[in-house]
Amino acid sequence: MRLRFGKHRAVDEGLEVTEERGVRTLHLGSQAIQSAMRVSRPWDLELAYTRAMMGFLMFRSAPQQVLMIGLGGGSLAKFIRRQRPQTHITAVEIDPRVIAAARSHFELPGNDATLNVIEGDGALYVRQHPASADVILLDGFDAGNQVEALATQAFYAACRRALRPGGVLTVNLWGRDRGFAEYFARLERAFDGEVGWISVQNKTNVIVFGFSEPGAADRLDAVRPKLEDLSKRWGLDLRSFARDFQWTDGAVSLPQ
Repeated sequence: MRLRFGKHRAVDEGLEVTEERGVRTLHLGSQAIQSAMRVSRPWDLELAYTRAMMGFLMFRSAPQQVLMIGLGGGSLAKFIRRQRPQTHITAVEIDPRVIAAARSHFELPGNDATLNVIEGDGALYVRQHPASADVILLDGFDAGNQVEALATQAFYAACRRALRPGGVLTVNLWGRDRGFAEYFARLERAFDGEVGWISVQNKTNVIVFGFSEPGAADRLDAVRPKLEDLSKRWGLDLRSFARDFQWTDGAVSLPQ
């Protein structure tokens, strides 16, 4: 991959890396920010929606196997690796340019015993690996749109099968996407209504959580007294996530 460097920008046929005021951002075919990194703190989560995706910790605080579908700049992988080196992370990314950019511009380390980045089709990978993940982090966008292959009814059902008992699927959706209502309904169907969400920045992003088993609400209630300690351990405001967390009512009920 060849990138043309300027003072603030690098470009490669639809992939753009920009930097302004110490924050480096990744764009794929649009002005939408796919990933962001504060250069002085490369392991932190710069974007609010990525911090909200870590809300899965309220339900699985010590995951052994995390599967990421969509890599971006690798922010979530770097954060988990830094905070919990015991967790094994597999990230599947279909675009080799994104993997190269994550490593050359966003300080994503190479593959080792705890991190494995695979160039491949995330939808196919999920189908081929049932009962393999405690947590799936799904963040699949291309040129500002949801990747349709990563938002079908069949794919969401495959995600549920790929989770271990007590597992959590965490999905980043754009609240203003014209397909948002249908994607949300598909998630509710795939997870038999065992779904909740956190709205980020007035529904710019809606982080949806699908649970492989019933009882997630009880798990959240049980962990509330521990959220202050968990927040300190991870450097996240999990108490705010718990306060803002909303549940579906068993019907197709869109976030308001």
